[in-house]
This record gives sequence, C-alpha cells and structure tokens, in this order.
Amino acid sequence: MIERRTIALLSGGIDSATAAGIALESGQKVIGLSFDYGQRHRKELQAADTLAQYLNLEDHLTIGINLSSWGGSSLTDASQEIPTKGIQKNIIPNTYVPGRNTIFVAIGLSLAEARGASRIALGINAMDYSGYPDCRPDYLYAYQQLANLSNKVGRDGKGIELWAPLLHWDKTKIFREALRLKIPIEKTWSCYQGEDKPCGECDSCRIRDNAFKEIGRLDLCSSNNL
Repeated sequence: MIERRTIALLSGGIDSATAAGIALESGQKVIGLSFDYGQRHRKELQAADTLAQYLNLEDHLTIGINLSSWGGSSLTDASQEIPTKGIQKNIIPNTYVPGRNTIFVAIGLSLAEARGASRIALGINAMDYSGYPDCRPDYLYAYQQLANLSNKVGRDGKGIELWAPLLHWDKTKIFREALRLKIPIEKTWSCYQGEDKPCGECDSCRIRDNAFKEIGRLDLCSSNNL
C-alpha cells in the first residue's frame, strides 16, 4: 500500500492546525513545517511545536529564515506599530510580510519532494479580513502552475498539490471545524504582539475573538488563551 504524505505549514494558529487536522482525518501521514522568520510574536513557534506533538505528526521541522533582516512589516520590524484600531476594509495592513508565503511554499515544495509527499497543506484563507496578496485564489493557482514546472516530480506528471482546504471558508466555519476535530485551541497562538498574553487588540486577536463570540464560545476568546 502506497503511503500518502502531506507537508503541513504549521504556524501555531488555528487555521494551519485545522488544515493539518483535516489532512490527518483523511488518512494522510503529516509532516509539520514551521518557520522562525524573525517574527516578533515568536510564541507561535512554541504553539506549533505543542500542536505537532498533540496531533502526533510524523515529524516537525522548524526552519530559520531571518526576514527581519530587511523588515517591511510590523511583524518583523519592531520600529513599526502593530495595528490596534480595528480592521480597515480593502486596506492591506502593515502586518503583511513581503514574500513570506512565497518563500514558505518554495521550501515546502523542496521538503515534499525529498520526503515523497504528494501535497502541501496551507492554512491560507481568502475570506480573511486582511486580503493579503499571497492568500488569494489567483496567487494559489499561479503558484501551482510554477510548482508543476519547478521540480522532477512535477515534470514526471506527479506534481505536488498546493492544498488549501480553508481557502473559501469564513472564520466561524474554520473555528467550528477546529472544535469538531478536537484541535486544542487553547494551545494555539494568534496574537501579533510578542508578549506572554494575547493583547486582545491587534487585528488577529480581534478576528479570533469575533469569530468565537459568533459561535458562542466566549471561553476561547483571547483573554482566556494561553
């Protein structure tokens, strides 16, 4: 029997953990891949490690890529303030990290080919408030075309699938799925601030808290997390 294997980009947040959980439920063997990219909210790396152990992943790798060397985002440049005044529609916030997903997927493709994985699980979500350019369907489609041309397995007609099961889901649906899968939500980390406790004010905390309020789970809001 041929083993089916997925590389899951695991950030430590709910979305990526849910994508990994869906892959596991479908019978895939899952390898987690996380990145220490110089983010100020490095606590997400602890969360990713905890999630990998809880989900009993086949393996979990954390790769260092210091994107803070050139900044360009409030997540990698401490001189920039993280937005705390609420979501601004149709404006990409300064929490967007230039090239982040493009780099992460490229490394994921290398790992997938080396480990014999047939797909990469991405927790990206086009319905998210931010509208990040590297979380949109056209980006994913174009990258898939490149992925099919960029490696031996793709040229042999066995290309690695860029799989984003949450792409068109809203946050409430994602969080309900996380609960169904018994993802340990209290162990995930979403806050952009690099503090010990979630701030409850950054955009990521706001979107998380709003979704939990909508599904009636006030106990899982940021004030009760970690």
